[in-house]
Amino acid sequence: MEYRDYYKVLGVARTAAAEDIKKSYRRLARKYHPDVSKEKDAEQKFKEVQEAYEVLKDPEKRAAYDQLGSDWKSGQQFRPPPDWASGFEFSGGTRSRGGAGARVFEEEGFSDFFSSLFGGASPFGASGRRQQAGRDHHARIDLDLEEAFGGGTRTLDLKRPELKPDGTLELRSHTVRVAIPAGLTDGHLIRLAGQGEAAPGGGRAGDLYLEAHVRSHRLYQLEGRDITLTLPVAPWEAALGATVAVPTLGGAVEMQVPAGAQSGQKLRLRGRGLPGSPPGDQYVQLKVVLPDANFPAARALYEEMRAKLGSFDPRADIG
Repeated sequence: MEYRDYYKVLGVARTAAAEDIKKSYRRLARKYHPDVSKEKDAEQKFKEVQEAYEVLKDPEKRAAYDQLGSDWKSGQQFRPPPDWASGFEFSGGTRSRGGAGARVFEEEGFSDFFSSLFGGASPFGASGRRQQAGRDHHARIDLDLEEAFGGGTRTLDLKRPELKPDGTLELRSHTVRVAIPAGLTDGHLIRLAGQGEAAPGGGRAGDLYLEAHVRSHRLYQLEGRDITLTLPVAPWEAALGATVAVPTLGGAVEMQVPAGAQSGQKLRLRGRGLPGSPPGDQYVQLKVVLPDANFPAARALYEEMRAKLGSFDPRADIG
């Protein structure tokens, strides 16, 4: 990165008064204005004049720039010392829009030298050409399936790692209130505008993105917006058919088990999954559960079934 001698660009001495700097700037701005100038490389020179005046017209920037010393020459390779701006009080005010007839350039039009000293990441970030937005932050929010289904609000205590002035790391706690939309799916991002990293110099803060993770449920398995429930049924309910109560996230509903239903068979309750457009479905997987044969009445029934249905072979299809 090349050092920029802003006094040389404006053709003034380091001891020049503010009024002399303004006069020189106006003269050079008229001379190199891209809309009227016939000078070679007028636009590039106009940018250099703009950049130099941006620094030297501001007492804070000029004082900090002067602290770098007068031993540097234009074109020399330069890296600002880490503490180059220490000891100064920065107002963080917004900059004025230049002088007579000046065309406004984006900060990208300024040199790397300017950006390293006075850009958005510096203490002067608010007085640069364009305020930079803070970085987005990310966090995780764990939800019960019932919360994902019905939505609601949640208060989260988050810890944010930050560097202290001495360079050590600390965790700062802060609280955010989150509105959880009904029908939130696993992996969905909730955006909290302006609650990410603060912008250097007071620009637009970044956003906080909360990635939703839905906890495992003791009854339901979630896939997208669809849920699956394993429903135990008695042998006679499966064999003869029955109307049974089925739990859903929205409350119990009645479902018809068809006669001759088999263990593992899936039935669908349309629209009973997570809300959405369209909503998900609930799949009910039947599981035939046999009564315990360890008491006499049940054992007698099993003995009777074996005697009367002995020709039934449940493994006929596997050879």
